[in-house]
Amino acid sequence: MKTFGFKIDPLTGEEYYEVLVRGRQVLNDPHLNKASAFTKEERLSLGLDGMLRPGISTLDSQLDRTYEAFQRKTDDLERYIYLTGLQDRNEVLFYRLLMDHLDEMVPIIYTPTVGQACLQLSHIQRRYRGIYITPENIGNIDQIFQGLSQPQVNLIVVTDGERILGLGDLGSDGMGIPVGKVSLYVAAGGVHPGVCLPVTLDVGTNNPRLLEDPLYLGIRKPRLRGAEYEELVEKFVLGVKRNFPGALLQWEDFAKQTAFKNLDRYRERILSFNDDIQGTGSTALAALMTAMRIKKSRFQDERYVIVGMGQAGTGIAMNIRAALKEEGLSDAEARQRIFAVDMQGLLIEGDPLLEGPQMPLAQCRSAVEGWQLDDPSRIGLQDVVRNAHPSVLIGVTAQSNLFSEAILAETAKHSERPIVLALSNPTHKCECSPEAVWKATNGKGLVATGSPFAPVDWNGRMLQTSQCNNMYIFPGVGLGALVCKASRITDGMFLAASKAISAFVTPDQEATGLLLPEMKDIRKVSLAVAKAVSIEARHAGLGRLLDDDQLEAILTKAQWEPHYTAYRPGAIARN
Repeated sequence: MKTFGFKIDPLTGEEYYEVLVRGRQVLNDPHLNKASAFTKEERLSLGLDGMLRPGISTLDSQLDRTYEAFQRKTDDLERYIYLTGLQDRNEVLFYRLLMDHLDEMVPIIYTPTVGQACLQLSHIQRRYRGIYITPENIGNIDQIFQGLSQPQVNLIVVTDGERILGLGDLGSDGMGIPVGKVSLYVAAGGVHPGVCLPVTLDVGTNNPRLLEDPLYLGIRKPRLRGAEYEELVEKFVLGVKRNFPGALLQWEDFAKQTAFKNLDRYRERILSFNDDIQGTGSTALAALMTAMRIKKSRFQDERYVIVGMGQAGTGIAMNIRAALKEEGLSDAEARQRIFAVDMQGLLIEGDPLLEGPQMPLAQCRSAVEGWQLDDPSRIGLQDVVRNAHPSVLIGVTAQSNLFSEAILAETAKHSERPIVLALSNPTHKCECSPEAVWKATNGKGLVATGSPFAPVDWNGRMLQTSQCNNMYIFPGVGLGALVCKASRITDGMFLAASKAISAFVTPDQEATGLLLPEMKDIRKVSLAVAKAVSIEARHAGLGRLLDDDQLEAILTKAQWEPHYTAYRPGAIARN
């Protein structure tokens, strides 16, 4: 049942919401609730008279009250619970508070705290947000979508909960990730919260802890697999296309094999992308572009070791490969510079464990002839670093301290300013700390991490670590693709996005070691990314034929700012 609609007064040009519910239904709808900020006119016309205390607050005074309550919370999980509760009560207030305190609150609503929250979601659940699609209700997907209270849906973030951050299979407790991603779409990209929908495909779980937990709220069965699973995903995608034509679908935190299969199967059929593959790869590429500028180097001058060839690692490798080819290298020349390491060690041609996306990244056997190895049957990380002499180390393994003191010291022997991207989340799974890199390089290493780390005073020089967070990429990509009416999202759009992000880092920021822009500029960064994506879509014949200034103007107008919109009563909605 729709509860409101977006309207423009044809006489005055005033933008307002036409509200289709009354009384407690207004107060219980987070899209509509203004709490103490309802005007006298709205209180009378919407049936709220007597339901609110007589004092009328401004948004600023509400912010003071909520921030004071937030500061009273004693740990990050309690802060997460408080913020999600606020989001479930009053979205305008939630997003304004979040945007005013981005550096402080993004680590709460997303990494690293969201991981802790997902581990306990069935224990801390207060209200439900988004929708859950299951094998039992997939046949009713049209009714489920049509029963949403939102006026329209333009953006969907979906997970099946099988690979949540570095935490593995969390079943439907993984819903914290789509909810968090939607929050970042709104706060960072400016997409209106009323058009965003988080979705979880609850197809069971293979996590024995959840199956044995009496409080777990998801399906208590082993994961659906094979043809039945693929049929459910197909029905879901078709349901999205029928009910929300033109909507963007973001795949999030699926297992590796499923993620690549869904991306390949649907990227030409529906406007979609996979953030773990394409978003992570594009963000890491932006950080590397800045590092190259600091080093006055080219991509072809570096040698790359990437450890962990899941979605993120493969996506990063594919982006580095694209950058090398843009510099004029052939496929074979690009391959010679990228050393991909997974559970079996260095990926080598002929390895029976190689999977489709990994094939172009496997080294020729001739490339490792004569290497000094600890174990002749396996080429491990230490072997690769000792023999390949990398200048760039990238970790996406969820193995804490994988980049040991010995690994970092060996890398520092072969590059005065090595680049280390330790990207695993949450913080305790990071491959190394920034301080460990600086210790090995006497403060010259260039570092980015998946989770936030505090600045460090290094011999009187303040060194900072960029959080290589996908929020630099996906909100702008989504905003740009939707506004320019892109028919699909291409690799070229992600390459354009990486360049736009790196260009935002100033020389002063580079001097402190930052490889990505500061969080306070995230709205501007997202606008720049959206513009770059829109221009690339236009050049590729996939988007609107507007000139650059027109695109920037329409994208700027599209970025929603959290403020209270005027309400007018409409005809009361009926079921």
